[in-house]
Amino acid sequence: MKTISYKDDLLKELKDPEYASAYLAQALESEDQAVFLLALRDVVEAGGGAKVVARQAHIQRESLYKALSSRGNLRLTTLQGILKSVGLRIAVTPETE
Repeated sequence: MKTISYKDDLLKELKDPEYASAYLAQALESEDQAVFLLALRDVVEAGGGAKVVARQAHIQRESLYKALSSRGNLRLTTLQGILKSVGLRIAVTPETE
């Protein structure tokens, strides 16, 4: 019986922008920046890796690594560039109860 690793399966799923969007939204729900940055790193990896995403986002790869590190301080413009490079964008919606 052949098995698929969790990470490989996750990265395959995250290539779908709808899935990636829901994944990042769920990470934001945690209200923990470290959780969101981990999820965003997964999305970057699924989007072709840091080298590809950095090039498409017009930022240095080292800056991308730093922004996505557990101690990263992600700027809005960097986040927008990363998300655009993987086919996503930021949206603000009313809070529902």
